[in-house]
Amino acid sequence: MLDFLAENNLCGQAILRIVSCGNAIIAELLRLSEFIPAVFRLKDRADQQKYGDIIFDFSYFKGPELWESKLEAKPELQDLDEEFRENNIEIVTRFYLAFQSVHKYIVDLNRYLDDLNEGVYIQQTLETVLLNEDGKQLLCEALYLYGVMLLVIDQKIEGEIRERMLVSYYRYSAARSSADSNMDDICKLLRSTGYSSQPGAKRPPNYPESYFQRVPVNETFISMVIGRLRSDDIYNQVISIYMGITVNLADAWEPYKAAKTALNNTLDLSNVKEQASRYATVSERVRVQVQQFLKEGYLREEMVLDNIPRLLNCLRDCNVAIRWLMLHTADSAYDPNNKRLRQIKDQILTDSKYNPKILFQLLLDTAQFEFILKEMFKQMLSEKQAKWEHYKKEGSERMTELADVFSGVKPLTRVEKNENLQAWFREISKQILSLNYDDSTAAGRKTVQLIQALEEVQEFHQLESNLQVCQFLADTRKFLHQMIRTINIKEEVLITMQIVGDLSFAWQLIDSFTSIMQESIRVNPSMVTKLRATFLKLASALDLPLLRINQANSPDLLSVSQYYSGELVSYVRKVLQIIPESMFTSLLKIIKLQTHDIIEVPTRLDKDKLRDYAQLAPRYEVAKLTHAISIFTEGILMMKTTLVGIIKVDPKQLLEDGIRKELVKRVAFALHRGLIFNPRAKPSELMPKLKELGATMDGFHRSFEYIQDYVNIYGLKIWQEEVSRIINYNVEQECNNFLRTKIQDWQSMYQSTHIPIPKFTPVDESVTFIGRLCREILRITDPKMTCHIDQLNTWYDMKTHQEVTSSRLFSEIQTTLGTFGLNGLDRLLCFMIVKELQNFLSMFQKIILRDRTVQETLKTLMNAVSPLKSIVANSNKIYFSAIAKTQKIWTAYLEAIMKVGQMQILRQQIANELNYSCRFDSKHLAAALENLNKALLADIEAHYQDPSLPYPKEDNTLLYEITAYLEAAGIHNPLNKIYITTKRLPYFPVVNFLFLIAQLPKLQYNKNLGMVCRKAADPVDWPPLVLGLLTLLKQFHSRYTEQFLALIGQFIRSTVEQCTSQKMPEMPADVVGALLFLEDYVRYTKLPRRVSSRARTI
Repeated sequence: MLDFLAENNLCGQAILRIVSCGNAIIAELLRLSEFIPAVFRLKDRADQQKYGDIIFDFSYFKGPELWESKLEAKPELQDLDEEFRENNIEIVTRFYLAFQSVHKYIVDLNRYLDDLNEGVYIQQTLETVLLNEDGKQLLCEALYLYGVMLLVIDQKIEGEIRERMLVSYYRYSAARSSADSNMDDICKLLRSTGYSSQPGAKRPPNYPESYFQRVPVNETFISMVIGRLRSDDIYNQVISIYMGITVNLADAWEPYKAAKTALNNTLDLSNVKEQASRYATVSERVRVQVQQFLKEGYLREEMVLDNIPRLLNCLRDCNVAIRWLMLHTADSAYDPNNKRLRQIKDQILTDSKYNPKILFQLLLDTAQFEFILKEMFKQMLSEKQAKWEHYKKEGSERMTELADVFSGVKPLTRVEKNENLQAWFREISKQILSLNYDDSTAAGRKTVQLIQALEEVQEFHQLESNLQVCQFLADTRKFLHQMIRTINIKEEVLITMQIVGDLSFAWQLIDSFTSIMQESIRVNPSMVTKLRATFLKLASALDLPLLRINQANSPDLLSVSQYYSGELVSYVRKVLQIIPESMFTSLLKIIKLQTHDIIEVPTRLDKDKLRDYAQLAPRYEVAKLTHAISIFTEGILMMKTTLVGIIKVDPKQLLEDGIRKELVKRVAFALHRGLIFNPRAKPSELMPKLKELGATMDGFHRSFEYIQDYVNIYGLKIWQEEVSRIINYNVEQECNNFLRTKIQDWQSMYQSTHIPIPKFTPVDESVTFIGRLCREILRITDPKMTCHIDQLNTWYDMKTHQEVTSSRLFSEIQTTLGTFGLNGLDRLLCFMIVKELQNFLSMFQKIILRDRTVQETLKTLMNAVSPLKSIVANSNKIYFSAIAKTQKIWTAYLEAIMKVGQMQILRQQIANELNYSCRFDSKHLAAALENLNKALLADIEAHYQDPSLPYPKEDNTLLYEITAYLEAAGIHNPLNKIYITTKRLPYFPVVNFLFLIAQLPKLQYNKNLGMVCRKAADPVDWPPLVLGLLTLLKQFHSRYTEQFLALIGQFIRSTVEQCTSQKMPEMPADVVGALLFLEDYVRYTKLPRRVSSRARTI
């Protein structure tokens, strides 16, 4: 009969492909279960309030039109719904495709069963497939995998979450409307079952059979599979379903009378006691045996070859004992609310004398024993033929030499010539040479006969008297024995070890031993080498899901291998993280000693003070701690490069990643804790907290610098990379608040799976420490409370006139957070400015363009001042009449302008600090960037004058990349930046002009300070006002600015003309303010003075 799994056997290949697909689907479900967007859980009140009206369960399908009409009635909900769609459609689609593949799997299996019944596969029926060993196995696996899929979905992706995701996909995806969509069937299969994986949760009625019945499966097929299993399988009380997912049958079979009755004998306390005692005895016996086998020099090649059955039996007993004890003592296998199960567990723990440390030691020793045996057998298999041929040659040569001895030609003490023996030994030599390696059975039989013949010749021909002849015969017999041992080295032994040593049941349970592993590493870092064998044993669990995928030559092999290998490597990293943790604990002690205890030795020192500076005790403590750190390093580096699944684990990289992870965890926590401010504190906590955090960061930096040579890492490189990553990630998360399409963690270029940046619960409206820092700076420099003196780069309190802060603040931020921190702060301010400008445009539409009274006022004013070159007659009356009629709009207008101006001042200060530090610390970089920038601008300008000259193409990223460098080096002017795209706005220049002259009466001119606020009760700060207006105008076409400046010039000329005609001795304060505005405008924009002169004289 044709091999069932042969490539040309269509029936076998079809079911093999189904089973292969099933294993891949389970891997995808497990992978996705770790990426469920938190918003779909609707756990906290904030999420419920924000998203409760746009995330629906299956109740949506009862009246979709009603729900959609509710959404359409509220524009803000529509906007939120669209934003939610943009942010989640990708991950929701992936979940839907996984759910769809589950449904497709069972449909394909049912179709295969129908094809078998209908005779599509010639000479194959359900009965014949079940009679075939491979066929029976595959059919059982196919049904079993479907059950596993459904259980995994219910355990890992709760029913409510599934429903919300499916409804979201239905609402947001265009694919649902296609003709071949089976959305209804998928929803029926995966609607909520009511099951909860929370400890102590009650099991829903008729669960899981009602769940399994949602897509009917051929009943004949199910009964035949159960019939086959009934005669084949033996069950324990606690079993592993798939890759460590465990089930306690005493709980799972509770609703089924027959099954429960069958299990009661096993669960009888006397039987439980007997089983537990037996495994306690077995584990103690094999523990002693294995420790004996692991003694240095015990497992030699001869010993192994002579004792294969004994060694395999010991290995089998070890693994059976480990499996039984791990499964039956696991906390996850017992419902804490079930009294009977608690009794059974207590009985097992007592009678098995369960000690997790002893069980772990047995696992460790078994893994080491198994690893050594496997490596020996692999080595022996690779050398098998060469060694066999070598032994054959040696044996044949010994016989030829003996034949020569008895020929009388070779002189040998007291050996007489004997032609019979000479001929006999020559014949034996030929017989040995004629042995054929390929025919191992015949060769083995013949070798045994030759050994017997050599024993007999020694006995019957009285050759014992000659020791040299005896030695030759003994050597030959030894070589023949070695040939028998070698020919018996078979791959079946390795296969048996692989099957016996399967640890897939502990894929999740092994985590309960993590603390024991870590403690043993902390006490003895060399323990890592022993753990390597345990990790490799755990890696053998990958064979279970990959076997069928590999047999089917499925393209899923790589992704499934990567998933399980990645999970295992993550676990290895988790266990070994104790080493970096212990290193950092020692590092903190070293920092404390170096900072507080050890006095720095001066360059010149008096001899009599030498003893004071010696400080032998603290220096000895530092040396001791440093030695401990190097011992930890040595421990992890002793672990050789290991292939875990398909991922190569390099111990040096593992150590570096572990150090990075611990550094990230500690620095992120220090930044989070160090930058929490009390907004009511007076004076602000900002500078003291920055100084304190700076000292902490300096301590980390110094310790890293100190330790790098002892652990052989590039400390400064790691420090800069990780600190920049932490800050950039936090800036990215903070900026998400201003983005419609958020950057999720799995999309972030700064977040990492192996070296994750921790997220902390927000303590205020900010998401991260960088947001809190930014908002605290904005709070203390609020233009309503403070006055910014441009010449001094300092903010003063408007009421007390005390200094609030100055440019020293940005130097302190540079010291504490580095260039990354300042740059990140700058980026966040950009987003805030964009938000403020967008809000301003909305406000402009609402309070100006939709107000008929305001529009009429503006129209009348424009008529009165046209043309702009003219002098406005009776100007005071016209201007102040317009201001009075529009008075209600200026409060909101002023607040928006001042906020933008305040943030622009902060951006200028940041740019100054970045540029100063860049010129000071990296003068060559600063010079190179400046020259490159000038050259690029010159080339672009030349191109616009002559389009035939070169210009960067659209796909050229040069301009984008150089901008990032220039901003990081502070070589840019924030006032020239275009933040938003704008459309034409009617009356825009005249509104801004009116706004400016409306504010001028609130200000007064001071010879030393310029324009300052007249009354603290009606605060207006001049620099934010000027910069806010400048930034706003910069977002529009330049003709708006020209018109705005022309209006100011006309105002100055008209007011001066009126004063002259009325013979007023002094220039009005408003004219002084308007002139100063023009002066400051030219100074900030770096425009030629003729611009302001032209505005004044138009």
